Amino acid sequence: MLKSTHKSSSHYNINQLRLESWNTLKLETSKLDTFPRKSSEASAQKKLVKELLKKLETIESYFALPGISRMTMLMEMLEKNEHTALSHKVTDITKLLVSGKFRSNPDVFDEEDLNLETTDNLKPSEVKTKNYFEVLFVEDISIQEEVKLKADLHEVSTENDQFDYGVILQRSFQDAMIALYFNSNIQAVVIRYAPPFKSKKITPTLEPFIQNVLNLNMQTKLESDLGPTLGRMVKKFRPELDIYYVTDTSLGNLKDTTLKTFKRIFYRAEDVQELHLTILRGIYQRFQTPFFSAVKEYSKKPTGVFHAMPISRGNSVFKSRWISDFGQFYGRNMFLAETSSTKGGLDSLLQPTGTLKKAQEMASDAYGSLNTFFVTNGTSTSNKIVVQALVKPGDIILIDRDCHKSHHYGLVLSGAYPVYLDSYPIEKFSMYGAVPLKQIKEKLLQLKEAGRIELVKMLLLTNCTFDGLVYNVEKVMEEVLAIKPDMIFLWDEAWFAFAGFTYNYKQRTGMYVANKLHKRYKTKRYRLEYEEHIKGLKKGEVPKLPDPDKVRIRVYSTQSTHKTLSSFRQGSMIHVWDEDFRKKSQSTFMEAYMTHSSTSPNYQILASLDAGRRQVQFEGYELVEKSIEVAMILRAKVNDHPRLKAYFDVLTVGDFIPKEFRASGLQEYYKPKVGWNRMENAWKYDEFVLDPTKITLHIGRTGIDGDTFKSKYLMDKFGIQINKTSRNTVLFMTNIGTTRSSITYLYNALLQIADELDAEQVSHSSKEQTIFKNKVCSLTQDYPPLPDFSYFHHSFQAVPGVPGGNIREAFTLAYSEEHYEYVPLEECLPSIKEGRVLVASSFIIPYPPGFPVLVPGQVVSEEIVRFLTVLDVSEIHGYQPELGLRIFKDAILNRQKTVSSMGSNGNFKKKNLTQ
Repeated sequence: MLKSTHKSSSHYNINQLRLESWNTLKLETSKLDTFPRKSSEASAQKKLVKELLKKLETIESYFALPGISRMTMLMEMLEKNEHTALSHKVTDITKLLVSGKFRSNPDVFDEEDLNLETTDNLKPSEVKTKNYFEVLFVEDISIQEEVKLKADLHEVSTENDQFDYGVILQRSFQDAMIALYFNSNIQAVVIRYAPPFKSKKITPTLEPFIQNVLNLNMQTKLESDLGPTLGRMVKKFRPELDIYYVTDTSLGNLKDTTLKTFKRIFYRAEDVQELHLTILRGIYQRFQTPFFSAVKEYSKKPTGVFHAMPISRGNSVFKSRWISDFGQFYGRNMFLAETSSTKGGLDSLLQPTGTLKKAQEMASDAYGSLNTFFVTNGTSTSNKIVVQALVKPGDIILIDRDCHKSHHYGLVLSGAYPVYLDSYPIEKFSMYGAVPLKQIKEKLLQLKEAGRIELVKMLLLTNCTFDGLVYNVEKVMEEVLAIKPDMIFLWDEAWFAFAGFTYNYKQRTGMYVANKLHKRYKTKRYRLEYEEHIKGLKKGEVPKLPDPDKVRIRVYSTQSTHKTLSSFRQGSMIHVWDEDFRKKSQSTFMEAYMTHSSTSPNYQILASLDAGRRQVQFEGYELVEKSIEVAMILRAKVNDHPRLKAYFDVLTVGDFIPKEFRASGLQEYYKPKVGWNRMENAWKYDEFVLDPTKITLHIGRTGIDGDTFKSKYLMDKFGIQINKTSRNTVLFMTNIGTTRSSITYLYNALLQIADELDAEQVSHSSKEQTIFKNKVCSLTQDYPPLPDFSYFHHSFQAVPGVPGGNIREAFTLAYSEEHYEYVPLEECLPSIKEGRVLVASSFIIPYPPGFPVLVPGQVVSEEIVRFLTVLDVSEIHGYQPELGLRIFKDAILNRQKTVSSMGSNGNFKKKNLTQ
């Protein structure tokens, strides 16, 4: 187990501490005049306020607003005993920080404008509205030089500037990194020369929140030129930011790495106006939304529609006597933007050359891919596109069995042979975890021993899972590439599109790791590391590092943008980091893309993907961090409340992830007596981690199953929508749209449910109490064992005794009703005990958990039958209770065995079934 030096805190992050400190200061300044002026109580209160101001001064030094000058003003007011004025100022500043109004009008912080009641009553046209951001300058200069810098920049700004910005100056490497962690409103960084490394401002209050900064290794501290080093660190931590460098080093002496790091390099002699205009231009470039803007412009044009879509321009809607309410509900802009045109500034999704091409290129830059493709019919389609593009009939895919059903149907379409990987079971909560790396490698080595490693083309894993389990993507890719150096990875990140915009999370995403490993394997340092690793291997030991001369980085990620970021429903993206894409995959990829994409894509979905990209580039870091924060708050609230603890438990890291997969030893993010444990070590080293925005609530002690709790209590009584349940859990998810008020509403709803359950307990008769206890026992102790994948029947095995099955053969064989029969579920176990081999002819998908427990060609095991028998869910896709399981007839299986023989290349040779 790793030794953790991380300190706990009663606050999850600095933003929580900051706002709470301002609220505390507001309360304490209001008490200053409640004591006699020269009394000991008054002195003590003044001392308390002074300490709070000093504490806040350190925090506020990393923000441009309200700024150090205003903090100094507040301290002076305290020293002059201007208590009433001080209290009013603190109250106003607190309101502004909580409301965020300064984001569109930073001038409200000016003393003469600090009247919130006045600004609240202004008409929208009278309120100044410019997007405000902050620029981090890094240089060790005097206070006088700092004042001059800010004055010079203010002087060259004009009312015509599209954006407003404030300036923060940090004088050390560490302080610059702390500012980037704390201040999500920073959009540009200007590094002037080489700053000193060490901060002079770090206090015990800050330490729990800056472990990543404090852990920067000594090698960084000893770098001879900390300016470019800081630039590289900024780019690694927040790559969306514009980074500039001011230096006196001549162009000939600047390293290539330095030139690539910075967006532009300036020399001190250059006019500050050029720097100001460059900063604004950088923001403007990211602010562009090529396709969304084109749709807006198109909607303003007078057009005559002599093409498809009567709904275009709203002509068939607003003139109707019968559906005009449809138009009124959605508004005119929706219909003005509806068109089938690909001209007039618009573009074709299937062959983009203009605004859509540019929008996808900007998305690629934002998400860190080499290529990005928009998809308008969901990630179910994205998954099928990637699988069909990259594997052909007879190729082998290693795939987690409990992945989304679209992957299983993709296997049918592609004709690839799946080797199913079993996730470890979490039987207590009727769900599966994730696939251990050990099992993946074992399957690969079996295939290698059987001489079929060359047919293995892809490893397909879900990251993160529905329940929030996240793989160590770098470790998986590296150790798999050590066995199969050209393996293609498909990471299904349907629930993880947001992860690329905050540092801990992005390290476990496909695109980030692909870029990181590609750079790493090209270095001399890695080659030496690899050679030493190979020398140190014992006889028969499997290498854990890939050969730098053979390894190829080929990574695909599919993301449901609409699930966790801003996009209309079905908005999805395919991100590609494949160094062989142009040479090996581009042609087949585009064929698959055209196969599955509509020739009439929804422009509103495409526009929303474009606009959503702009959002994450500007405020993705802030919004994702806030979604994590509110999730943590909910976890703490439930854990802390005795009434809620009587019925509910928020499942912990330890509940989901066995100890052997947690090298960090992290058991839970929050403990009532300790506070918040930092998650950095776990996210860096553990084989699996738990995404805290996926909050699984165990409800077994309520005596109510998950499906009933979801529909009868949450939805019907409180209008609270959730997505997933198990027998004894419900899953809540926070996202960038989750507000503190919605968390409070959910918290209050749980309290009311607890009150209702208490009241029911009191009114129960002895018989009812027995029934209740039995239900609780069933949900907390008598849980059904979760079955593993059994095996493919030998008629559908690619090679007898070797992992891999021909799922397409089994699927299409069931097209004829003569080939299958129905066996009632209650008759399955007796049939198996009598020696009959039952083979599924269809997918059987219980919901929850929402993935197949049987696929075509799979042998029905006793464990699977028992699981289906005790499963108390109302929805099982592919299963009709009145008929039973759809099973291949024995005669068909025997005939199939004789007519399917294996060729030397591992592909089936088909003969006429009528023989």
